[in-house]
Amino acid sequence: MRDFNGDPLSPELLHRTFSELMADHGYVYMCNVPEEFDPVAFCRKLGGFVPNYSGAVVGDVRPEPGMDDVYHAGNTRSLTPHTEGYDFAITPPRYIALWCVTPCHGAGGETTLADAHRWLEQLGEERREFLRGRTYEWKTTEGIQRLGLDLHTKHPVLEETDRGTIVRFSCNNLIRDDDDPVAELQLRGREFFDANHVAIEYDRGDMLVWDNWRMLHSRNAFTDTGRHLRRIQIAA
Repeated sequence: MRDFNGDPLSPELLHRTFSELMADHGYVYMCNVPEEFDPVAFCRKLGGFVPNYSGAVVGDVRPEPGMDDVYHAGNTRSLTPHTEGYDFAITPPRYIALWCVTPCHGAGGETTLADAHRWLEQLGEERREFLRGRTYEWKTTEGIQRLGLDLHTKHPVLEETDRGTIVRFSCNNLIRDDDDPVAELQLRGREFFDANHVAIEYDRGDMLVWDNWRMLHSRNAFTDTGRHLRRIQIAA
């Protein structure tokens, strides 16, 4: 976020470059962030905020007491590829922003990303049409259920809108029978992710924003319980 002279990029150049990179790659990783940069103000220019499960607009992503035994972002375990908001009754957030308060010391803790549009291209039109036409029930993760929210919604995996295609994906929270054809497609999605993801390692102040309608994301396991990110969900 600094130019070749080490000076902060102008707001105009920053937002133009951000938009171009987002359109091309589906995510933007912002490093060398100046101390005066305000991540909340930057995110506000992208759209309205969608509260996190806790109700907070700016959420904290760090290990939480009593969550080590469940699938939940608030522990140190790895996460499987997914999108955010598949269990929302409303349209899922368009963008997810994470920025680093305290980086992870030691191995792991990277956010991993892969482009679901590339995966869908590999599936072919017949399978894509299946994912558009079949409605599934989605549930909330074990960790969120422990916090008192047990959401259940019904949506297709792919939904066409006038603002683009929404991809909903989860390896473990889409409710289906073992012999449902979507089980194979979930497996293919995870194999694609494992083979094609990029891994983002954070320094203090670094910020990652991605298109949640397009990108699958995950996280590598880690051991440093001091790792602390902040998180904003941004509507279309």
